[in-house]
Amino acid sequence: MERAKLADLVVQFTEAFNRNDLDGVMSFMAEDAVYDEFTGTINRGAAAIRAAFVPQFRGDHGKMRFNTEDLFVDDAAGKALIRWQCTLETSADRRRGADSTSSTS
Repeated sequence: MERAKLADLVVQFTEAFNRNDLDGVMSFMAEDAVYDEFTGTINRGAAAIRAAFVPQFRGDHGKMRFNTEDLFVDDAAGKALIRWQCTLETSADRRRGADSTSSTS
């Protein structure tokens, strides 16, 4: 996959999170995808991942936003790594955190 297309896919994925668009996020998931949560829970398959994301997209944790800090694309290997800062805003206060994710084609 060419570099620009791979980079665009990663950006589109992040933008779907920022629009709070669960269907949009899930459109990037393969049926056999695996999502490892920071709690140690491992979700296998698109249905399990969707179920794990529901509380976030329902707003249970407040309003989340992922702000891209860095994007590395290795088009020869078909891999991309994105580093972002996650901000969380609740009705009580605003909290900031950091996390990162990666994507491969």
